[in-house]
Amino acid sequence: MYFLTKELYFPPVEEASYEGILAVGGDLSVERLVLAYKNGIFPWFDADEPILWWSPPERMVVNPHDYKVSKSIRNILNRNIFEVTVNIDFESVIKNCQTIERKGQVGTWISEDIITSYTKLHKRGYAKSFEVWQIDSQSSWELVGGLYGVDLGTVFCGESMFSKVPNASKIAFVSLIQYLKENNYKLLDCQVHNDHLEKLGAFEISRETFMKVLGG
Repeated sequence: MYFLTKELYFPPVEEASYEGILAVGGDLSVERLVLAYKNGIFPWFDADEPILWWSPPERMVVNPHDYKVSKSIRNILNRNIFEVTVNIDFESVIKNCQTIERKGQVGTWISEDIITSYTKLHKRGYAKSFEVWQIDSQSSWELVGGLYGVDLGTVFCGESMFSKVPNASKIAFVSLIQYLKENNYKLLDCQVHNDHLEKLGAFEISRETFMKVLGG
């Protein structure tokens, strides 16, 4: 395991541990984060831990060009009960991702430092948000779901999503997929496996395959 200094450097991803931890320490500067994502690396750590940098042996991804929208989601889209926007309120999206309660999860890895750093990434054009809105009882638009991630131009690295009403995060996810497909992105990177992502259509590929796509 490599211990980072102030130097903007990461070791080759092949040197990651069996679990996928590549390096420890460093900072969350825009420059380091961009270098990390462009090299198939991402930060993931609890607030009381040092910064851990990961490049897991298996990568959870979606190929936007092969993705098929389920009939149930298509029916929801056709009902027009949600409005989807892009990059309208990044800060609210990431803060909702931080505070939303998730079944089986205690606490969150989205610390205040993460919010500050990724908001800077957004302002520099590297991070993007998708917002899902719904008319509330006061006939005003309310933010009810969304997601954010790091945009590398041909690969989009999804970070987190949230939903305050049923299906809102699914609508954000499908809207992102459609955006990636229309703009000829190669992959949506979902990073690590979880059952929810698998149900949405994500699957695992090897780190080697992912790095070839990222570098190509």
